Amino acid sequence: MDNNKTYIHLYTGNGKGKTTAALGLSIRAVGAGKNVFFAQFVKSMPYSELNALKRFPEIVVTQYGLDCFIINRPTERDILAAQKGLNEVKKAIESHSYDVIVLDEICIALYYQLISLDDLKNVLKNCSENTEVVFTGRYAPLELIEMADLVTEMKEIKHYFNNGIQARKGIEY
Repeated sequence: MDNNKTYIHLYTGNGKGKTTAALGLSIRAVGAGKNVFFAQFVKSMPYSELNALKRFPEIVVTQYGLDCFIINRPTERDILAAQKGLNEVKKAIESHSYDVIVLDEICIALYYQLISLDDLKNVLKNCSENTEVVFTGRYAPLELIEMADLVTEMKEIKHYFNNGIQARKGIEY
């Protein structure tokens, strides 16, 4: 087994838990003495996990989202925010300061064409050996699934949201 390479993880699917899985991996990495760059695409809310991650200076968290366009259409500002995020991920990769790079909701950014898959692949070319790259989000394109070394699909079986229960602080956000 080759442990001296970049491994790509992908958490996708319609079920709950994709970001949570990436957060858990990030905390585990910190416990092993690693540094993490956690880039959240499309997101801008002050999610509770951001408060928790402040306890871990080894995890740098950045958000590259504006308002919630998912119910509307992305604007030029949404596209620019995502492209800025991808550029900052590129800088984080090129700095070789991080052992784990998380691109949270990158699949949504790809799905809504905020960034291109080719641009993402070009950014990944600069990863050093022993870097773990984590992608999350619904609608992962087939090419991203094929690129990944580990793919987990979160499948919704049942969700209380369908019974009118709204997102709860500390649980969903």
